[in-house]
Amino acid sequence: MSHAPVLPMPPVLPGSLNANRRLSQWLSIHADGTVSVRTGKVELGQGIITALAQIVSSELDVPVARIRMQAASTAAGPNEGVTAGSLSVQDSGSALRQVCAEARAIYLQAAAARLQLASRDLSVLDVVDGSIRIAGKGEEIASYWALADDALLEREATGLVAPKAAAGQVQAVLRLDIPDKVSGRPRFIHDMTLPGMVYGRAVHPPSPGAVLVGVDLAAVQALPGVLAVLRDGSFLGVVADDEYLVVRAMNKLAAVAQWREAEALPDMNDMPAFLCAQPVETSVVGEKPPAAEAAVAAHSFQAAYSRPFLAHASIAPSCALALYEPASLEVWTHSQGIYNLRADLALVLDMPADGITIRHVEGAGSYGHNGADDVACDAALLARAVPGRPVKLQWTREDELGCSPFGAAMAVQLKAGVDADGRITNWQHDVWSTGHSMRPGRSKIPVLLAATSLEKPFEKQIAINMPLANGGGAERNAVPLYDFAQWRAVSHRTLTMPIRTSSLRSLGAHCNVFAIESFLDEIAASLGIDPLEFRLRHLSDSRGRAVLEAAAQMANWSIRQTTEGQGMGIAFARYKNTGAWCAVVALIDAGHEICVKKLWIAVDVGRVVNTDGVVNQIEGGAIQTVSWVLKEQVQFDRTRILSNSWESYPILRFSEVPAVEVQVLDRPDQKSIGAGEATHGPVAAAIANAVFDALGVRVRNLPLSTGNITQAALAE
Repeated sequence: MSHAPVLPMPPVLPGSLNANRRLSQWLSIHADGTVSVRTGKVELGQGIITALAQIVSSELDVPVARIRMQAASTAAGPNEGVTAGSLSVQDSGSALRQVCAEARAIYLQAAAARLQLASRDLSVLDVVDGSIRIAGKGEEIASYWALADDALLEREATGLVAPKAAAGQVQAVLRLDIPDKVSGRPRFIHDMTLPGMVYGRAVHPPSPGAVLVGVDLAAVQALPGVLAVLRDGSFLGVVADDEYLVVRAMNKLAAVAQWREAEALPDMNDMPAFLCAQPVETSVVGEKPPAAEAAVAAHSFQAAYSRPFLAHASIAPSCALALYEPASLEVWTHSQGIYNLRADLALVLDMPADGITIRHVEGAGSYGHNGADDVACDAALLARAVPGRPVKLQWTREDELGCSPFGAAMAVQLKAGVDADGRITNWQHDVWSTGHSMRPGRSKIPVLLAATSLEKPFEKQIAINMPLANGGGAERNAVPLYDFAQWRAVSHRTLTMPIRTSSLRSLGAHCNVFAIESFLDEIAASLGIDPLEFRLRHLSDSRGRAVLEAAAQMANWSIRQTTEGQGMGIAFARYKNTGAWCAVVALIDAGHEICVKKLWIAVDVGRVVNTDGVVNQIEGGAIQTVSWVLKEQVQFDRTRILSNSWESYPILRFSEVPAVEVQVLDRPDQKSIGAGEATHGPVAAAIANAVFDALGVRVRNLPLSTGNITQAALAE
């Protein structure tokens, strides 16, 4: 009896390369002296194309000026899923580092073979600006450009070529995307035009679950320039010759539409009670059982914290272009996940996925799952009504603030016991929240906004939490990084979702870290222990201790002095417990309103690719968190979302931006990890702790508004 041979398992390759193993998916070298790089990660303003170009430059030994970073597209390039979770340098960067290391070796082998040097050790060959030379000699014997041949990279990566050591990495490169942006050259999708382009607008339901009961389509069709008016169930849209005419038609369409609405939303002012009263799916996130000789708690503490629903509040409303042909669809979008979007569009339009091409174009503002995917679906539906004409569809400000998925409201309850020596003996963390992920492409049922409004509607979905191994959702950072003798973390995902939620920057880490670091501060204050010392006595993680001590030193924590009405607070976390370490000291002024004067931040992202890029990400995340903590809260009554303008959903103004000082602790011997979401939890807690330092009032419910501070003071 014969048996089939057992084939060896392919090697595990780094990052996204493991699922996209062909070198030619990532890289092309051209005879004109340039290198084309394809990646599935997209530029969201975080500077990722620059960081990835630096990695390619370092491994191939060519200057960044020769590198052409191509926008992600389903027509070419690897499928790297969603650009999210601060994973781009970690996953795409490590993949490209390996791809380029192998490509360099392949081209050196080709040069050696051409020059009959095949028996010579390749280590004698060197590359300078794509020129291949004998090491130590200036004469060129070959070059990438002379050897350029696409067939050379039509092979799978082997994992057998080691990338360069960290010492070869360049760190001072100017952002590739900034010149266009500061000079006003068209770069964003909102600036994009195509030949024969027309304009579309959608009229969305005025409230979650509203049903269209009547509309006078003829009144809109009669307007000048209108090319098509579409009703598909409760989905309404219009296409016109130019933008002025389509906005006029959209307003008319909204005016003649009749909707049936219901009071289906919870009490905005009592969200923790609502969340804790819902049916839930409960799961133990993690636990450390008590030791046989567990210490007896001499003090017990408990407290509850919360955050409201948060909007993405992208500066520019979502926008997309779509061109529909009888057998194909092409979409230009600022989606964070082009392959995922393609999968959902195929379901909504009942088309094969391979008939749809999605191309990424930068948008102005993206902090998670905002309206980018939804507007692409709106554009595709309207493009189908005018085949052969590219349709550009932009949401209104009201659409962007009222219809995009929100960051989920959360409630956290903490309990702790402390022994007579001032050490935490037991810790209980419970979090209630809707799910934090409802991105396209992860279910057999599409989750795009229009999908549930069609004549043949798709079932409404409830947001999920990704597995903790993939970063988690509501439970992200609920597991303590500190050395508690006993701990338990539990997540309660609510099974009702009256308001649509999905991924917003840092997901559950923002509220969980806010709660943990505020609670530690409360315990330290009650015991009369310095907050920094209290953290350090419970933290053995050397890199965590290093960022805490660095931030404290930057802010002169040990000799800190504040004037009347000012306060300082400290906080720390490691994002997802697997990402960047970040510690923050905040200085606030507690006048009529809380004003954050300065933030000192120390961060460890492992091997640094571009120091300026890391600092940019840390600063941006910190400033956004200040806005969340001081100002932001989605407003709604029992029927409608009310915060659909900058007046009703204010964000931080330029005049309110604090000074931010960042210290990056480079670890060239460690792998690179992302920086984009490391600050959101620690900054929130540091500000809240500084408010307590200034006012003696512990505010446990975000935002730190005058109303919430007053309520906290009265409760005490």
